[in-house]
Amino acid sequence: MEKENLTAFLNRKTAQYNQPLFIPGDPVSIPHRFTRLQDREISGFFAAILAWGNRSTIIKNCLQLMDLMDDAPHDFMLGHRPEDLKRFLHFKHRTFNATDLLYFIDFLSAWYRSHSSLETAFSRHLQPADPTVEKALTGFHTLMFAREHPARTRKHIATPARNSACKRLNMFLRWMVRKDKCGVDFGCWKNIRPAQLVCPLDIHVSRTAQRLGLLHTGQTNWKAALALTDELRKFDPADPAKYDFALFGLGVIEKFI
Repeated sequence: MEKENLTAFLNRKTAQYNQPLFIPGDPVSIPHRFTRLQDREISGFFAAILAWGNRSTIIKNCLQLMDLMDDAPHDFMLGHRPEDLKRFLHFKHRTFNATDLLYFIDFLSAWYRSHSSLETAFSRHLQPADPTVEKALTGFHTLMFAREHPARTRKHIATPARNSACKRLNMFLRWMVRKDKCGVDFGCWKNIRPAQLVCPLDIHVSRTAQRLGLLHTGQTNWKAALALTDELRKFDPADPAKYDFALFGLGVIEKFI
């Protein structure tokens, strides 16, 4: 497909999926249930981390998790008592279990007792001139596991240092950082530029990107995520991650592959 035609095609598909009707069937619906910044951050973080597998199951389990936090995740992080944690002992989503969840709660509780937003857990590692969020992701991974933690829980937070595509964290950053008038992404974080975002890459996005000539490898790792994002910058250097809507919609919903 010629560049002019591909640009128009990607922009059209992005507009098709970057709109409010997309929200109810997607994990982004979880943070959309809240208006407070911190509630959106916490619920969005969990929704992104749990976002693998069937989308309806992801949403169901995220709703269950929010219910266990009394539908007030920030208040829960700051105000829960040790006995309140017993309610999480039977929570499970695929390989993410109560051991992992309790550590996540411990980390987030400690963080929000000292910080007003989760943004700085990422942005403190990043400079304005950095081309991508790579340092933000590696820094967050180091920060999250700087305290005593279960070894098994490390697998649930990806890092570019291990050449992971970091699909779920990149999706979370897209939600928090991108801002437009379409109503899906929140744009509530200001210290990371949309131009620094890396397109969330999984097997569906990879196959769609390959078919469109945007990616020339079947690998779904950090190197491939950067390569795809570099290609998407050719269409919009200030906001390459917006094309995640097009690639995801084509691959998962339209079965374009």
